[in-house]
Amino acid sequence: MNNSGHEVGRTLLHVHGRDFKPNADDYLEICIASIAAGIERDFPDSVEQFNSLNKRLAYYGDITDEFLTSQGLRYDETLDVGDRRNALTSLKSISKKKNFGVNRYDQLPGKSAVPEFAADIVAPILGRLGFSKKLLKKVGVDLAEYWQEDGKFAGQLRGRVRDALRFALDAGEKIVLISHGTGCVVAYDVLWELSHDPELAEDYANKKIDLWLTLGAPLGDAMVQKRILGAKESGVRCYPTNVVSWHNISAEDDFVSHDNTLADDFNKMMTQHQVSCIRDYRIYNMAVRYGRSNPHSSIGYLIHPRTAQIVTEWLQQN
Repeated sequence: MNNSGHEVGRTLLHVHGRDFKPNADDYLEICIASIAAGIERDFPDSVEQFNSLNKRLAYYGDITDEFLTSQGLRYDETLDVGDRRNALTSLKSISKKKNFGVNRYDQLPGKSAVPEFAADIVAPILGRLGFSKKLLKKVGVDLAEYWQEDGKFAGQLRGRVRDALRFALDAGEKIVLISHGTGCVVAYDVLWELSHDPELAEDYANKKIDLWLTLGAPLGDAMVQKRILGAKESGVRCYPTNVVSWHNISAEDDFVSHDNTLADDFNKMMTQHQVSCIRDYRIYNMAVRYGRSNPHSSIGYLIHPRTAQIVTEWLQQN
């Protein structure tokens, strides 16, 4: 997907996460509106720069929607789009970045100590014991399908992201890659493929992503790390070679990113000079979906002051 009327040169490419997703046009519009609102709130002088960006979505929601429907799950797209827009409207009413702190977060509806306990205590223990795959099948059947041995589903998802990324790289564009949730796993696998797959590496191993911004990423989970591409390789072949800077944002109570620091897990990328920096940030996600606090919400991540700061600093380079 590509927003028309924007100059070629700098591109924002977004990779969405798991679960049902609205049609690509509505989803991209809501995501871009979320980032734009954060920049307008905190860095109004950079709004014009942001508006001039090429903005694309590596969309595979139709594939995951079809799979989830085949598993007997149901989806009301009209309701979902409406609730996303309501969540964004509510978040836009937070007019000062200082109000994205713990005091306001603790007052959100539907917040309790149970998900907090699961995120901080239970999930890391289950991950170490190897039980998180069982849990994953209950909360993310599409991600479980992604790791099936036949690889058909994974191949379809990676194909969509790979095509979008290759398009931007082939155009010689400066790229900020923003991925959310389990979309970070798909993005990581594609970056590894472009770095090391014999059919791709010759053309893409040395083409760099300026900035990779991961939001609510599960890449710190031990089970996930065993299954990403390159996990069984050694040396520089373990990791992608095509990212200059990697920034990772994790929200308090976000179960998906319960291990919220990635700099320690991927520090060899630094020592092997495969990336310039890996920086972790902890935030409070203020999104409310269907009347309840949702710390994994992409809208809450995208509109957050930390995201606005990182994207704006990238815009101001060169």
